[in-house]
Amino acid sequence: MKFTDFNLHPSLMDGLNAMSFKEPTPIQTQTIPLIMDGHDVLGCAQTGTGKTAAFLLPILHSLTVNPSEKIATLIIVPTRELAVQIDQQLEGFSYFTPISAIAVYGGRDGQSLDLEKKALKGGAPIVVATPGRLIAHIDMGYVNFDSLRYLVLDEADRMLDMGFAPDIMKIVNMLPKKRQTLLFSATMPAPIRKFSQQLLNKPKEVSISISKPAEKIVQSMYGVEDEQKPALAEQILTGLKEMEKILVFAGTKIKVRQVSDRLLKAGFDVAAIHSDLDQAEREDRLSAFRNGKLKIVVATDVLSRGIDIKGIDLVINYDVPGDPEDYVHRIGRTGRAEAEGMAITFVNYRDRPKIYAIEKMMGREIPIANKGASFANLSSDNRPDRSDQRKKSYPPKHKQTYEKKKKSE
Repeated sequence: MKFTDFNLHPSLMDGLNAMSFKEPTPIQTQTIPLIMDGHDVLGCAQTGTGKTAAFLLPILHSLTVNPSEKIATLIIVPTRELAVQIDQQLEGFSYFTPISAIAVYGGRDGQSLDLEKKALKGGAPIVVATPGRLIAHIDMGYVNFDSLRYLVLDEADRMLDMGFAPDIMKIVNMLPKKRQTLLFSATMPAPIRKFSQQLLNKPKEVSISISKPAEKIVQSMYGVEDEQKPALAEQILTGLKEMEKILVFAGTKIKVRQVSDRLLKAGFDVAAIHSDLDQAEREDRLSAFRNGKLKIVVATDVLSRGIDIKGIDLVINYDVPGDPEDYVHRIGRTGRAEAEGMAITFVNYRDRPKIYAIEKMMGREIPIANKGASFANLSSDNRPDRSDQRKKSYPPKHKQTYEKKKKSE
């Protein structure tokens, strides 16, 4: 299938051609016609599948055919980084159209707030916003949604995880009842389905396979205790000097700073990205990384979803994420668009249950790079019996609890 098959407005096709978009991804193939036909959509697709274009293109087509001088589309996102990314993609897709957009998010100076206020009062056709910043504008009384046609919630699962549900409902209650609502989520647990029922009207559901990392990502893990991780990270990075873009995920902001400082002292070209930085610093570092001027970025999970940086060669999980889905999103930063990639995970003794849960979700084991690790029970022979996957939820210290549970069943 080609983008020409969607009968998009010629000015949009000019933008797609300029950006070298030729063939739609599966989420785009299934979703674009539904949106163009006026259906609400509940979409499940992980980062990197092209879902941003899946909702932007039909909306831009509609606004090009039937222009609006007021706010016609509201796109709500969980993070500033995702707001910036969507705004950048909007700029590319709409380059040959008269459509304008404004990204509304916190962490900037007063001048940015004034620019946002001016655009919102003037009625920018498309608004991309984080919930808190948008509510700050709404509370000042000059935001008018009477002409809204489209509501999009992107990364809905992340927004619920971050506690944004009350803010979202406050915003939604101000919107016209008659609108088209599109909700996209990387996962579809029960809370998301319940949440979607409050927002969507007889939605068409589109689900693209999730929880399976790209086959071209070479995964491995090292059994290593916390005090050994810094030296191991330096050893791996020294041995992979030919790699141009490396992303290191740590579990906390404090750990991000510690890892970044250690690598910087060891002579590596590295910077940290976390929520304590002001927005200008974060954007500068992201831009340097994206453009190849910075080789290594250490970050929290704020970069695991919704950030499109091409050409990442290696992802290192300095800490194992608590949620198996976060592992998929983290390593999904590499091996994109049919490119090869590598993902390395450091696993300490306490992290074994997390790794077993990740392997269960993926349906395969992650190869061990250092089989002589001090806790050899990471080896294949000592992993929990795969014939009874429930054991993966129980670390050894809970063995008696597990046996009692099993006898009672």
